[in-house]
Amino acid sequence: MSITHIEHIGIAVKNLHEAIKFYEEVFGLKCYAVEEVADQKVRTAFFMLGQTKIELLESTSPDGPIGRFIENKGEGIHHIAFAVTGLKEKLEEVKSKGVRLVDEHPRKGAEGLNIAFLHPKSTFGVLTEFCEKPE
Repeated sequence: MSITHIEHIGIAVKNLHEAIKFYEEVFGLKCYAVEEVADQKVRTAFFMLGQTKIELLESTSPDGPIGRFIENKGEGIHHIAFAVTGLKEKLEEVKSKGVRLVDEHPRKGAEGLNIAFLHPKSTFGVLTEFCEKPE
C-alpha cells in the first residue's frame, strides 16, 4: 500500500475559536485555514506541524458526525489520516483484505482533498481516513 505520511490528526472540539486560541497561544502554532465542510456538518481549522497537520473539528449540527462523537465520547482525538496515492484502488485493496469501509467511494473533504474513512471496528478502534490530493 502506498501510504506516504500521516496527513493529519483530527481532533473534535466543542468550540473552534477557543481551541484555535489555545493551539496558537499555548503551543505557538499558527492556524493557516478555517473551512466549513457543509455535507459533513463540520467546521475545521488547520495547523501545520512539520509534514503533518492538526485538524480541529467543530460540529455545525448536533446530529453531525462530530456532534455525535462529542456527545458520546467528549472532546479529543477523532481520527488519524494517512496520505495515499491511488485512493480508489487503496479502498478496493483494504476491502479485499476484510477491512470494513465507512466510505465505499472517495468523496470531497476539507482542503479539496479526496477522502474516505475505514471503520474503526476494522482498525483496532481507530477511525482511519485515507486522503489524496486530486490530480
